[in-house]
Amino acid sequence: MLSVARPMRIIASAGIALCFTGTAHSDTSDSEKESPWLLTPTVSADPKLGTTLGAVAGYIHKFDSESAPSLITSFGTYSDTDSYVGGVYGDTYFGADEHKLMFGYVNGKIRNEYDDFLGTGVSAKTEDNIESLFARYLNRIGDSHWYIGGQLIMSDYVVGADGIFDRILEQIGLTGFQSNGIGLVAELDDRDHNRNPTSGQHLVAYNVAYREGLGGEESFDSLQVNYSHYLKFGAKEHVLATNARGRWTHDAPTSGFSSLNMRGYTRGNYLGEHYSHINLDARFNIKGRWGASLFGGLGCLYSKVSACDDSDNLFPMLGAGIIFDLKPDAGIVLRLEYAAGKDDNEGYYLSLGQPF
Repeated sequence: MLSVARPMRIIASAGIALCFTGTAHSDTSDSEKESPWLLTPTVSADPKLGTTLGAVAGYIHKFDSESAPSLITSFGTYSDTDSYVGGVYGDTYFGADEHKLMFGYVNGKIRNEYDDFLGTGVSAKTEDNIESLFARYLNRIGDSHWYIGGQLIMSDYVVGADGIFDRILEQIGLTGFQSNGIGLVAELDDRDHNRNPTSGQHLVAYNVAYREGLGGEESFDSLQVNYSHYLKFGAKEHVLATNARGRWTHDAPTSGFSSLNMRGYTRGNYLGEHYSHINLDARFNIKGRWGASLFGGLGCLYSKVSACDDSDNLFPMLGAGIIFDLKPDAGIVLRLEYAAGKDDNEGYYLSLGQPF
């Protein structure tokens, strides 16, 4: 496991910085019709990136009566470290949910200031330039809950730092890369609601083959598996959501390593060849549109599985918050939460959607 004090790394994929699901039940009647428009602020704060303010604007539309509501959004954020990220994201369904199309574009610059950069005891500024484009298409296999398809990812990711620290980044391989990749995707989805699940399971497995022959600067492979299970409990039908995730790389440069991906930690601040975690997220229905969350998890960064026996490679997390059901028909919620990890890692979040 490699621990580095650097900004988060964004490479567009299935969960592009924002995710859209929900749990808190609503007292909205069937006769009421929600507005298809969505506008909400987002806020996050952590010791590495400072305070980040943003907004999400979206439009909800059903392409046919038997398909789930599709969602197209634009988003932007700005932090007190003079960092910014903006983009668009689409999560669409067609033909009675036989077809799924996801797409997105992200562009931004992330700057950080550190008092003890890489443990040198000297302050430094780091900078990430990011630009990513992705698309994923899935087609249902017969009348089953299985889907199969493919995806395309184009990523331009550049890391920089002031003076001698730029050379340090080069020596450890954190110089970023421009690389394009393609991959196959398999999905199992029998959830009772694609954005507001209270039961069922969801499995997504995909690879990305980054190749210089596709116009990139690096050739390496990654495999990711993401599994979630949802279980109702209690008289008010609260939900216990469980998520297990793993990402494994082969011949990846350091900038293409797997990152710790849990609330309470800054994405990209810890890297390893491979990454796995298990997270639990209890979602309680309190009253009407209001709910609460209690969550925790444990992640590991490793080159060999045996490395997870070492506590230095393990990353625990605990947190809690409140949930508001923003768009009941589409299953979109707001979550206001606090999460804490080890070594003074912590974060506050006002975010659209749940982590899985």
